[in-house]
Amino acid sequence: MINMEKKNITFIGMMGCGKTTIGKELSKVLPDFSFIDVDEEIEKSTGKKISEIFLKYGEPHFRLLETEKIKKICEGKKQIISLGGGAFENPETRKLLEDTSLTIYLKASPQEIYNRIKQEIHRPLLRKNFSVEKIDEILKKRKINYEKASKVIDTTGKSPENIVKELLEVINDKS
Repeated sequence: MINMEKKNITFIGMMGCGKTTIGKELSKVLPDFSFIDVDEEIEKSTGKKISEIFLKYGEPHFRLLETEKIKKICEGKKQIISLGGGAFENPETRKLLEDTSLTIYLKASPQEIYNRIKQEIHRPLLRKNFSVEKIDEILKKRKINYEKASKVIDTTGKSPENIVKELLEVINDKS
């Protein structure tokens, strides 16, 4: 069914763009693939929440943990991987993912992201000055790397089911 030269599918993009939700939904229709959320894996291995790692050890320490976890995950095959929002900023991580995955940037407008995550309190980069403008600022910084993904899919205003249908077309190379 899937004609992929890469062994994994990796979702990149800003927090709240749908990486985890869409990854879980896609794994239901691609039963040969397992779903892995990198942030959840870091939390399991450290016994600490991502927000706690940021607060206690800082972002550079978190990014180091994240890079090591991604290296380990990329040794596997037939995985749907959900990355943290900043993981694709690291050139080493980006190269590894480009070599081992079909990378898909799940794009959403700053307003859509804000609406999706405004009730969540565990987002370390948004603890201060949480606003549509802050999200837009982060998106502008990351856009250049996000757009290096193999494919870009805009999730704004779309249901998870419709996004999965669009993804299946991309994966099956019908797009």
